[in-house]
Amino acid sequence: MGGAPAETGGTDEVPAAVVEAVFREERGRLLAALVRRFGDLDLAEEVTSEAVEAALARWPIDGVPPKPGAWLMTTARRRAVDRLRRDRALAARLAVLQAEADRADPAWAPPPGGDLPDERLQLFFTCAHPALAAEDRGALTLRYLAGLTTPEVARAFLVPAATMAKRITRAKKKIHEARIPFRVPGVQELPARLPGVLQAVYSIFTEGYAASGGARLQRLDLAEEAIRLARILRRLLPAEREVTGLLGLLLLVHARRDARTGPDDEPVLLDEQDRGRWDAPMIAEGLDLVPVALTGGPPGPYGVQAAIAALHVEAADLASTDWPQIVALYDVLLALAPSPVVALNRAAAVAMRDGPAAGLALLDELADEPLLRGHHPYPAARGDLLYQLGRHAEAAGAYREALGLAGTEPERALLRRRLAAIT
Repeated sequence: MGGAPAETGGTDEVPAAVVEAVFREERGRLLAALVRRFGDLDLAEEVTSEAVEAALARWPIDGVPPKPGAWLMTTARRRAVDRLRRDRALAARLAVLQAEADRADPAWAPPPGGDLPDERLQLFFTCAHPALAAEDRGALTLRYLAGLTTPEVARAFLVPAATMAKRITRAKKKIHEARIPFRVPGVQELPARLPGVLQAVYSIFTEGYAASGGARLQRLDLAEEAIRLARILRRLLPAEREVTGLLGLLLLVHARRDARTGPDDEPVLLDEQDRGRWDAPMIAEGLDLVPVALTGGPPGPYGVQAAIAALHVEAADLASTDWPQIVALYDVLLALAPSPVVALNRAAAVAMRDGPAAGLALLDELADEPLLRGHHPYPAARGDLLYQLGRHAEAAGAYREALGLAGTEPERALLRRRLAAIT
């Protein structure tokens, strides 16, 4: 088993952290390859967990191998084969599933000169299959492709962890019962299947942009993975304007990553960010995509969001931002994809255009929205506007509410500083 010696002197704690880092990086590839090979998501997940347990037992003794991802893959595959040898009924069932998949529609073929997508993209389409409930597709993708824990997925969807656990179990059962094949769909199926995949990629990016929990504000690995997958989708579907819009949106938002946090990972708000630290090449690439996403037909939600992001990055500062145009774009977005979160963002834009009282009135209209009750940006936004209006006691109460809901320590630290400034 050999490999380079662990840099930790053989202690258990740091190798466990190394395994966790490798697992976060390799989990999607590992699961996708195992599902592709064995056709069973439960089996793939179980042997993946067993491989990680084996690494935790062996790496402190033998050292971290030069290719830890390959080590995990080999170990998991051996565990799966051993299990199939012991369980003939399971082996027979998987053989039937594989035969049915082989008889399905012809496999997708990449366009001339296009890159063949890795197996994770196939797993994306499986998780976003129309036989699954819409609310289950993103949950499966975040759980199995992005490697989020069930509580993290629950926070991303603003539901209790127990509810999300039941949702994931239900979705996996549906995959088994419907015998959903593990493949990229044919061209004729793509229009119906694509929105679910786009939503899954976007959900991963949003978790990377603002982590639902933990010690850090951003999870750059998730954000960059979402951008990589969006690039693959655009190479596959260059004529799909919403794919272009999604990629443009992700690039324009991620371009601000270095300026969004300070030396201690504390959040830096948009009006305080050093715009010279924004990624100019990434912004240029994203801006080139926005017109493509908005021309040739009615706009889609991702194209509109990309246009909003473009107005932000094109402005020299917060004051010179074209807030009337941003509000108009949010009006379009609300018509295309109405949601309380979009309404919250629109209210913030109205506050910039018309003043804090106008924005606060719109936020108060959203007070009974169940989706916003556990969403800390809502009370935080109210606190900001109340503070600007001189209603400091009410602002403090809103900040305390947001503090109880914030998922990451940097967000909590920012809210504590706002409270201290008032009290």
